[in-house]
Amino acid sequence: MELESPILFSIGFLHVSATVVMTWAVMALLVVLAFLSTRRLTIVPGGRQTAVEGIVAAMDEAVRAVAPQHAERILPFIATLWIYLVASNLAGLIPHGFSPNRDLSATAALAVVVFLSVHWFGIRALGFRRYLRHYLSPSPILLPFHLIGEITRTIALAIRLFGNIMSLEIAAALILLVAGFLAPVPILMLHIVEALVQAYIFGILALIYLAGAMQSQEQHLSTEE
Repeated sequence: MELESPILFSIGFLHVSATVVMTWAVMALLVVLAFLSTRRLTIVPGGRQTAVEGIVAAMDEAVRAVAPQHAERILPFIATLWIYLVASNLAGLIPHGFSPNRDLSATAALAVVVFLSVHWFGIRALGFRRYLRHYLSPSPILLPFHLIGEITRTIALAIRLFGNIMSLEIAAALILLVAGFLAPVPILMLHIVEALVQAYIFGILALIYLAGAMQSQEQHLSTEE
């Protein structure tokens, strides 16, 4: 297994790696599935529509449990993140495929998206000046520690997902190398469970960061006022 994603082709100075192509393939698959699963919706749902509504309802319930006041606003982002992570983590089960999240550059990009989204939703909820005020409270001396905390949790978010997916695929490759095809079912089940768990953890951490940026600062500012 190569730790560095190979370059498949170049467009001028832009080098397109296997990770980028796999990410595009996962996103294209999700777009097609979203289109097919939302066609011809009816008041009395059939089996396909019931399954889709059940998935959306489960994600909505999870978001409302953490951020009830802002659930409608952040549900589309968190749900999209969860669905993409599940699909990309399971891409390693496709013959000759692999999970884009075994590449640190892919997980770093996801962590940066979460980092930017936290501030985007925080500013939208509180306004620019009110949102930035919490970095100076309870004392401006703590500003460097707030900034270090923002950076370290983003790095931890990227490394956590990368490390777990990379170790999962390496472990599966080693077991198959040693045991051949005598243990494909346990490895398959382990891969599915671990892929779902890692997608859930990444999404719930992003949800907690978003809720923290919007709710704790609202309470802090309301206490000051």
